[in-house]
Amino acid sequence: MTGCHLAGLLENSAGMYPERTAIVFSDTRLTYAQMDRAANQVANLLVEYGVKPGDKVALSCPNLPFFPIVYFGILKAGATVVPLNVLLKAREVAYHLSDSGAVAYFAFEGTAELPTGDTARQAVDGTDVALVVFGSGPAPWSRQSPAFERVERDDDDTAVILYTSGTTGQPKGAELRHRNMHFTALSGKGMYGADAERPDTYLCALPLFHAFGQTVIQNAAFAFGGTVVMLPRFEAASAIATMVREKVTFFAGVPTMYWGLLGALTPDVPVAEIAANLRVAAAGGSALPAQVHTDFQNRFGVTILEGYGLSETSAISSFSVYGEDPRVGSIGKPIAGVEMKLINDDWSDVPTGDPEMIGEIAIKGPQIMKCYHGRPEATAEAIKDGWFRSGDLARKDGDDYFVIVDRSKDMIIRGGYNVYPRELEEVLMTHPAISLVAVVGVPHESHGEEIKAIVVAEPGAQITADELVAWGREHFAAYKYPRLVEFRDALPMTSTGKILKRELS
Repeated sequence: MTGCHLAGLLENSAGMYPERTAIVFSDTRLTYAQMDRAANQVANLLVEYGVKPGDKVALSCPNLPFFPIVYFGILKAGATVVPLNVLLKAREVAYHLSDSGAVAYFAFEGTAELPTGDTARQAVDGTDVALVVFGSGPAPWSRQSPAFERVERDDDDTAVILYTSGTTGQPKGAELRHRNMHFTALSGKGMYGADAERPDTYLCALPLFHAFGQTVIQNAAFAFGGTVVMLPRFEAASAIATMVREKVTFFAGVPTMYWGLLGALTPDVPVAEIAANLRVAAAGGSALPAQVHTDFQNRFGVTILEGYGLSETSAISSFSVYGEDPRVGSIGKPIAGVEMKLINDDWSDVPTGDPEMIGEIAIKGPQIMKCYHGRPEATAEAIKDGWFRSGDLARKDGDDYFVIVDRSKDMIIRGGYNVYPRELEEVLMTHPAISLVAVVGVPHESHGEEIKAIVVAEPGAQITADELVAWGREHFAAYKYPRLVEFRDALPMTSTGKILKRELS
């Protein structure tokens, strides 16, 4: 079966809208025709290197025009893209190259702060992996022919291997088929009204090596002839200035990005101008605090649409219903073509009808990964009869809206009681002295775990740990209010903006 070749997203838009702007980066603007020709040159280079259909080709690059050029060039050559986090160290890169079986590796030369090229050279030292470093001087593929006839692949062939964050053990590579990624890219039409005749301008602050940015921004934009405005790193002030300058209509981010945008608003920021252009605001990656949702809507007049997905589900499984009043705190309903249900540890279904029943989200649909690369046992543990178990705990109401309770791995068990950090974080965020908070469990001799709140205070706020503990005692049941409070200037975060709880204690 063919028809879902992922490179077709770029090729189709280049054929229909050749002079439409595909990529904006600083003063650089590239049309779809230019992007397609450059990707063809990458494909020709790969063929010259002897890369064959099905071979794995790794890519390390921040949000720069190089990323989609190389990404789609690899796909055109019939190979599988293995995007790597640009913050990985040489040892970690070497692991990913070895685990995926990559035969070639494209790496951005980097900067003094981000020496990607040096890291890549160390990682491939002593291996047979062909290294292509780019970013300074003419691109290594610039002398190749800009004409290339893509290598056809079956819809069930692997297009991309996305590595999970590896909260436990070594990261695993989720093999995503061409049809998986194609489905989620085209889902933008139903989710938020994407229309090639009225193309959106997407602000790309999410890293493209991650499932969220790659699928919801890059691939969805290319599927509908949109424009991707790239920011290599999210900084709230820079993002706001870019939204104004480029008349951004689509913003997608993790909750900490929305928190950052709100914190960067000053009397000089033309909020009304941003709001006049902004059509869609989407959030995912982790739970969006209700207070952030409300504050953003009050300031910009735009409802944040919450979505949910994982690398293993090609980034998307559920989404707020576009055009309906929001259900703050919900991750929405399964998108068209996708099923979701709640299960117990033994895969049995959680009884329906009781909105207070909690279970693990299981997902079935055309976006579910093929497997974990080279890990049949882990695949068998995660997928059964087409259902993928997510590791996320949730409730479901009678209208099929899901509400995440917490990651099953983040759940705290205090004195035999289950405590869900997200619930506590939601309430703590309403305290006027708290700017950001993460709740974690720490070992305790008698209770098993004790509850700890790690707090970033609002600038100038005067609050003590004892005062927050007393406040929590008033707002939570006796078994779940935080007994421990620690103040920090910032919280550790992943490259995708998620709070890194495993580094908190």
